[in-house]
Amino acid sequence: MVEVILKKGKEKAVLQRHPWVFSGAIEKVKGKPDNGDIIRLTDAQGRFLAYGFYNHESRVAVRLLEWDEAVSVNEDWFRAKVAAAVTSRSSILNEQTNTCRLIFSEADYLPGLIADKYGDYLSLQILTTGIERNKQVIIDELQRLLNPKGIFDKSDAGSRAHEGLNTVNEVLAGSPPPELVEVKENGLTYGINIAEGQKSGFYCDQRGNRRILAAHAQGKTVLDCFCYTGGFTLNALQAGAAQATSIDSSALAMETLKKNIALNGLDAARHESIQSDVNKQLRRFKEEGRTFDIVVLDPPKYAPSRSALDRASRAYKDLNRIAMQLLNSGGLLATFSCSGAMDMETFKQVLAWAALDAGKQVQYIHQFCQPEDHPVRSSFPEGEYLKGLLCRVI
Repeated sequence: MVEVILKKGKEKAVLQRHPWVFSGAIEKVKGKPDNGDIIRLTDAQGRFLAYGFYNHESRVAVRLLEWDEAVSVNEDWFRAKVAAAVTSRSSILNEQTNTCRLIFSEADYLPGLIADKYGDYLSLQILTTGIERNKQVIIDELQRLLNPKGIFDKSDAGSRAHEGLNTVNEVLAGSPPPELVEVKENGLTYGINIAEGQKSGFYCDQRGNRRILAAHAQGKTVLDCFCYTGGFTLNALQAGAAQATSIDSSALAMETLKKNIALNGLDAARHESIQSDVNKQLRRFKEEGRTFDIVVLDPPKYAPSRSALDRASRAYKDLNRIAMQLLNSGGLLATFSCSGAMDMETFKQVLAWAALDAGKQVQYIHQFCQPEDHPVRSSFPEGEYLKGLLCRVI
């Protein structure tokens, strides 16, 4: 097995079980490993540290898998990790919810693998060469455990390019999914477009947060921004919202949202659908003097890295400032960031600046987070990407 030797003093994070080794921490590579090969990582004195995937094209040159030298990282190892991840989600799935994230990359010791269950279908994102090299074993184990009708590869993420991998969008096993796969979440039915939808097809990381916000929606006017296929909208309408307005720039998302309202037998007369750029539409509402009781902001990732944090903070501040100005006094703002680089304290500070500029007072009344099928390893805080706050705006 090829050995990768760290520079002196660079082993601390590895000993603390952090799963990433950056290329700048490596002193020497003994041999010529191919991308995706499993290597033996040692400290500068040659002492074993861990086994991991190697990739010379990635800034994260080694993604660590196993810290016990006596354990072989082989087919049985991968099968055991897949089985452990799937078993740990069993309590989530029931008659009310048949969709969740089954495997969450580093959190489940399978760096670069995301697997989502959508009813009888699975959607995979394979983002590292190591997982790509072992995907057939993973697919076989998922079939053995779950017997899905089909497994679809939705590996269109830009991060594949950093690993020297091409974009993939294809059926891996079984039959291709229909245009809309019907799934249940919190008792609501959603049509999921796995092949053409964003990411893996659906954002199941907001499952609990949708339910929490819905508890405040009865009789209220709700504005759902970046609504995608309507997670917050559907929950609000089911909970008795007087009116829900949904905004997204995607025509496909808005079309699917309308179908989802019909699927659930919800009153379409209480819903307004607007295909538009959210920032432009919020400014238009402000000019019209239109206000709401609840505003939901769930934007895309503004800060993909720490270097983008300043620019992203300005974008978050501007977005939240306008949203605050559209709220009736005492209204609620549910605002989120899915940027891992944006920590909660920074996010609170951004909201404080937004409130100051908006001439509003804000009370934080609930802190949102990602659900249990998106766990965060104590040794990998980077896995905590989703954060949000429920604010009362006065």
